[in-house]
Amino acid sequence: MVSLVPSLTEAVAVSAPGALIAATDWCTHPPGLDVPRIGGTKNPKTDRIAGLAPDLVIANEEENRPPDLDALRAAGLDVLVTHVRTLPQAFAELDRVLAACGVRSRPGWLDAAEAAWEAPPPFPEPRTAVVPIWRRPWMVLGRDTFAGDLLARLGVRNLYADHSERYPRVPLDESRAARPDLVVLPDEPYRFSADDGPEAFPGLPCALVGGRHLTWYGPSLTEAPEALGRALRQIGV
Repeated sequence: MVSLVPSLTEAVAVSAPGALIAATDWCTHPPGLDVPRIGGTKNPKTDRIAGLAPDLVIANEEENRPPDLDALRAAGLDVLVTHVRTLPQAFAELDRVLAACGVRSRPGWLDAAEAAWEAPPPFPEPRTAVVPIWRRPWMVLGRDTFAGDLLARLGVRNLYADHSERYPRVPLDESRAARPDLVVLPDEPYRFSADDGPEAFPGLPCALVGGRHLTWYGPSLTEAPEALGRALRQIGV
């Protein structure tokens, strides 16, 4: 198998050791994964992948570009494309991917992840947040996103959940003028940090969260409710 999706790389690697023969440069988990790297999620080396002759290429509608997937199919490869915009979709697609990779019994981490999200840490009242994912230009979470669904389950409503776009460009002044209760700053795809991001939102509490907990669907889901909840509690949410 070749995985073009970091979170699915982790899911397959821990559930079917040895099944992966290559992964992207951005596949950082599990730590120490020793497989050939075939470029990024947006610019995979399709010729090299074809040369590896994998039984299956695992992709995602959002992470990967249609022209690259078309090139892999044209090379005669079987491409499984996942669609993940909600937590239930994530669990369903993980089952599908692992079955396609020959995993015969459901891994314990997947059951643990579902259990962790059945009763995530409660919050006293819903809060509204702006969730930047890039700057220069500023981009935020919009409608119909997996990350937005996770936050909603923790009592945090995405300010732009009803936007016409999924990842709109929104001027910084507009986000601040909308008067959100807080700002959620993940460390991917843009690496927001204590020194890069909060200064753009003076007077607003800013929660720094791990992008792996907010945007990945895989083993990280087992710890995501507590990790995200802890980051929110630290700013008094």
